[in-house]
Amino acid sequence: MNTVLVTGGKGQLGIELQRAAWPAGWQVHAIDIDELDLTDTAAIAAAVAAQPYAAIVSGGAYTAVDKAESDQVTAWAVNALAPAALAAAAKAADIPIVQISTDYVFDGATPGKRRPGEATDPRNAYGASKLGGELAVRTSGARHAIVRTAWVVSAHGNNFVKTMLRLAETRDELGVVADQHGAPTAAADLAAGVVAVTVALAAGQSSGTWHFANAGETDWAEFARAIFAGSAARGGPSAQVNGIATAEYPTPAARPAWSQLDTADFTRDFHIAPRPWQDALDDILDELIGRKA
Repeated sequence: MNTVLVTGGKGQLGIELQRAAWPAGWQVHAIDIDELDLTDTAAIAAAVAAQPYAAIVSGGAYTAVDKAESDQVTAWAVNALAPAALAAAAKAADIPIVQISTDYVFDGATPGKRRPGEATDPRNAYGASKLGGELAVRTSGARHAIVRTAWVVSAHGNNFVKTMLRLAETRDELGVVADQHGAPTAAADLAAGVVAVTVALAAGQSSGTWHFANAGETDWAEFARAIFAGSAARGGPSAQVNGIATAEYPTPAARPAWSQLDTADFTRDFHIAPRPWQDALDDILDELIGRKA
């Protein structure tokens, strides 16, 4: 049996990797902070050496983007040093590692889909720490894949879809940023992509960097409107969305204005064409609220 060690097992991707359809002979061992402290590099090495894993998916991360501005040491420990330790352990065990990264490694200042080989220039501490994790994995000598994604949502954990539905329970109107653009990505779809990458790496796929996001483009305000339209069609909560500028909703961490990722290389190498984000949203709302009447 090929066992994959997954960190961040209680996160959106970690949950979906445990629910995903892995090929016969593959299984997931998912762990989270209650089992492995990602700031403890010695514990990471011991965890990887504890049993003969076939691969590692480094999905655990410090994702509190605004808090990272004032807690940079912890953000870097989890997002950069932990991947470094995981990659070193993967190298020692001669197994591949898949590092999950983010569109925040780019500045996102101009329109257009970012390709994997484009220059990086993070605008905030979170993005910088995730880029540090990428560099650590790339230079470790381990066989690896960097998979960047954006705007991850699901029926689990904390994410934009669940936040909008929660706010609509008590508010009739919401102001939502309308000048940040991207493609919402279902954690379930990302998990299916990560399964394909992991299996391919184990079978000899060359190391590299790829992007995975659902197809299409929207902004946060239009995404919120789509969420509420879908929710209302299922008998769930809804609210009026008023688009606002980023400047009207200041946050400690600067956000990219353009978060679109070019997934052409992913489709070419792993034969998966990400579906439209609208279809992915429908599945999430089906799970959270129920199917349309």
